[in-house]
Amino acid sequence: MSIVLTPYWSPDEGIQKLKIEARAKAPAAPGLAPPVFSTKAQLDRTLLQLRSRTSPIEKYTFLAQAKQADVEAFYKLCLEYMPEIIPIIYTPTVGDACLQYSKIYRNPEGLFISLKDKGRIGNILRNWPLANEARISVVTDGSRILGLGDLGANGMPIAVGKLSLYVACAGIRPSSTLPITLDLGTDNSSNLSDPLYLGLRQRRPLDAEYDAFMDEFITEMGRVHPKVLVQFEDFSTDHAFSYLERFRNRLPLFNDDIQGTGAVVLAGLLSAARLVPIPRNEHRILLFGAGSASVGVAKQLMSFFTIAGMSEEAARSQIWLVDSKGLVYVGREEVADYKMYFARRHYTGVPMKDLTEIVKYVKPTVLLGLSTIAGAFTPEVIRQMSQNTPRPIIFPLSNPVQLSECTFTEALIHSNGTAIFASGSPFGSEVIGGVRREPGQGNNMYIFPGLGLGAILCRAKSVTDSMVQAAAFGLAGSLSWDERALELVYPRIERIREISAHIAVKVIRAAQQAGVDNSTDLKRMNDTVLLEFVKGKMWNP
Repeated sequence: MSIVLTPYWSPDEGIQKLKIEARAKAPAAPGLAPPVFSTKAQLDRTLLQLRSRTSPIEKYTFLAQAKQADVEAFYKLCLEYMPEIIPIIYTPTVGDACLQYSKIYRNPEGLFISLKDKGRIGNILRNWPLANEARISVVTDGSRILGLGDLGANGMPIAVGKLSLYVACAGIRPSSTLPITLDLGTDNSSNLSDPLYLGLRQRRPLDAEYDAFMDEFITEMGRVHPKVLVQFEDFSTDHAFSYLERFRNRLPLFNDDIQGTGAVVLAGLLSAARLVPIPRNEHRILLFGAGSASVGVAKQLMSFFTIAGMSEEAARSQIWLVDSKGLVYVGREEVADYKMYFARRHYTGVPMKDLTEIVKYVKPTVLLGLSTIAGAFTPEVIRQMSQNTPRPIIFPLSNPVQLSECTFTEALIHSNGTAIFASGSPFGSEVIGGVRREPGQGNNMYIFPGLGLGAILCRAKSVTDSMVQAAAFGLAGSLSWDERALELVYPRIERIREISAHIAVKVIRAAQQAGVDNSTDLKRMNDTVLLEFVKGKMWNP
């Protein structure tokens, strides 16, 4: 069966609406189908056609068409060939899809709500053809897409791609997903001058108008879709923090850039620290890049120290931030409020901007990159990290791959093979000293599908920090013995459904402890029974 969204004009309301058409594949009349046909062979045929495409964006558009033609076959392909398909439907290719969205657009895949819809947002939300089935929504305003900046309405592929991962990685039903792009204009001049641009041709409004729009949106989401979990995605740094705090207790809601990124990095650091022969309290963490994701990561990483018995103040003292103006410290000019918690309180030297000098001064054992500055981790930086610790932990996490702070090869070569590495985008394996080394990929897809699945199944009233932390601990604890023996930081992506189920159980237990769950029957299940319950709720194509 294929699910098709078909736009049509409603003369009574004077607006374009969508209707859903579920098209069952009826057996073809004799002569209208080949004499020999099988679903398995058709899947192989689809894979062959996909691989015949030469560029990633051609593969992306091909898979978008395949998904619209037959959603079950699309997800069968995803599950069977996940390491090959995921980089096409999400990072790194989704970045290019956003950049070219107004050129490659063919059919609607989600809901657009623009600033012009202020005052009738509830009506727009009701136009979604599967409103009664919606359980998870990824919402973006397109203002900070990956490391690509303000893409406006072209951010829709991010919402679509994330929800495809909810389906593929956690078994959320495709009909339960609701991609939403909030079009509040764009400050990207290229978009505004593009004759094919699909969004509003105006600059983004001031905060007062922005806030009023968001207040109405959240209020109407609660009314129209009371069972929906909301994931905020790729909002600008200032709005990412303010809207998370403003709305997180009005709806079950989380921000993946702040909380999901922090959780996946925490899990990776817990795994990597097992390989480093120094006590937990001697680790020093330096974050290069101090946007919303970076500060969110820093807050999550406090747990790395506090679970070992350190106080909050002691944990904070082990974390340093570096932004575009250098080391972040109290008294330095132009330090945003959201960074002040981690600003160094006792630094009295001159402003320090050079990363190599900062690494020499801080002597970090862990270097995290969230700057979107390609090549920022120079050979000198990596060599200096190797002098600080016998096994430097180096995570260049910026997406897409062309914005990564360093490559896997560079990290290994300049650390003499000692680096423990994970990146935001995929890199290939390398042979160092006759030993094949596999890079980790600290992708949020390890966290948010299981977090969302757990929150949905326990009908959480809100998404607490403890639930996010439980997801991180669940991921860190999911490495198999074989994966640990290979010094992997994250489990293999082929096991993602097993991992998501494991994380969902941890999230449900955390929700129960926080008193935000509404599915009280789950409390009576032990962990083994609960895990089987979770697996039984996962959709399979």
